[in-house]
This record gives sequence, C-alpha cells and structure tokens, in this order.
Amino acid sequence: MRTRDIKKQFWLSEQEDYLLKSKSTLVGLNTSDFLRYLILGYKPKEKPPKEFYDNFKEIRRIGKNINQIARIANATNKVDMLLFEKQVNLLNDFILEIKNKYLKPDYEEKS
Repeated sequence: MRTRDIKKQFWLSEQEDYLLKSKSTLVGLNTSDFLRYLILGYKPKEKPPKEFYDNFKEIRRIGKNINQIARIANATNKVDMLLFEKQVNLLNDFILEIKNKYLKPDYEEKS
C-alpha cells in the first residue's frame, strides 16, 4: 500500500533539472528520494567508490577468518579469548565507522 498520497508538481529550468539529476545520481538515489532527504534535513553523501566496497569485502573476509580462529582456539584453549574478543570488537567498530563515514547521510539541524 502506498504511504505517500500527496502529489507535488513543480517546474525547473534545464540547469536546475540537470543539477537535481546529477546530485541524486552522485548519492545513488532517485530524484524523489533525494528531495525527501533534503526536506527531512539530511544532507546525502556521495555514493562511495568501488574501492570502498572492495575494502569492505576484504574486512568481512578477515572477520570470517578471525571467527574460524576463535572456534579452533575455543576448542583447544590455546588463545586468550578476552583478547581475541577485544580484537573482534575493534574490527566490528571499524566496520561501523566506515559505514557511517561513507554511507550514513549527515543530519542538518534546522534553525
């Protein structure tokens, strides 16, 4: 079911239309979603480069390896699990930091 039932129609110059389409493409949104973000006070960030996603895949691969090491360490009792868990938490925090830096839109307080 549609949650938006109010249609707005307005006119733009060619330059304004170009800018709207360009900016919405840069952030990876369609023009409607882009305008909604702006109305709600968010400042959408540009879509991250391909390298970001490649690095993210590598971080996830490392995380999976750490998890496998943890299973072996837990079974053999040969690794300090508190230290290991701390490292896993650091990795997870780093992943969250990257997501926030590259993906989360900034919120702009309205005066």
